[in-house]
Amino acid sequence: MLSKKTQYAFKALIYLAQKKAEGPVLISEISKKKKIPLKFLENILLELKKGGLLDSKKGKGGGYFFAVDPDKIKLAAIMRMIDGPIALLPCVSLNFYERCKNCDEKNCGLSSVMIEVRDVSLKILEKKTIADIANL
Repeated sequence: MLSKKTQYAFKALIYLAQKKAEGPVLISEISKKKKIPLKFLENILLELKKGGLLDSKKGKGGGYFFAVDPDKIKLAAIMRMIDGPIALLPCVSLNFYERCKNCDEKNCGLSSVMIEVRDVSLKILEKKTIADIANL
């Protein structure tokens, strides 16, 4: 399940993508229009900025804008940046692998199914971009 934080990140990025031609967008505008708590949104946008996807400008005419074109930002990258692993089990994660406690990975039927789920999910999430979900 997507965390609320990731859902808010997607909502904010969709809004920014739809407003891209208008220049930088104020956090307060995104917060109001997308009904995202301001302080929560500030943290999310800072993470996306630190991740190199967004940039910001201070002062009059300031706000947040894309540092990378929305059609180049994969949904999987956002999910990993905000929440970490996409896989449902840590033992099947490609980027955040951890051994499951009390588990024999070689004989675990659950992990083999979760590998299939991960692969199918990633096939979609690595292909779709912010531009796709913003209907650009």
